[in-house]
Amino acid sequence: MKLVYLFFIGLLLNMNNPITAQVYRFKTSSVSIMEKDTKGKWGEWSDFKKAELIITLDGSKDRIIVNTREMQLYKILSYGQKIETEFDETVPFDCEDNNGGPCSIMIVTRKNQDNRMQIYINYNDVKMVYNVYNPK
Repeated sequence: MKLVYLFFIGLLLNMNNPITAQVYRFKTSSVSIMEKDTKGKWGEWSDFKKAELIITLDGSKDRIIVNTREMQLYKILSYGQKIETEFDETVPFDCEDNNGGPCSIMIVTRKNQDNRMQIYINYNDVKMVYNVYNPK
């Protein structure tokens, strides 16, 4: 199953040999955050703010790294089933952060938006979305 996802991600990034290239780097351009309020209802997404970071998906080590000031390390616990709709392709991962907190991460390709890619990091009370691209 893991190789299927690495293959799919490689195809998204237009790599010639996606199976053997098991480390994928994404460069971020901006980030938006959404939080739950005190009543447990989701608020609105914040305006996107400039964020130039590198996000690394290391399939050989089952981890995703967001290179912020304090590195965010997510251990991939399971590779979910790819979801494809008319508008999006989504590759989900169930993860655990540096502190053992559960979260899910999704790599989404927006087909109807020139294949724009986004990475979502979802917790029970906060969600982050990064606009990303493949640095060549």
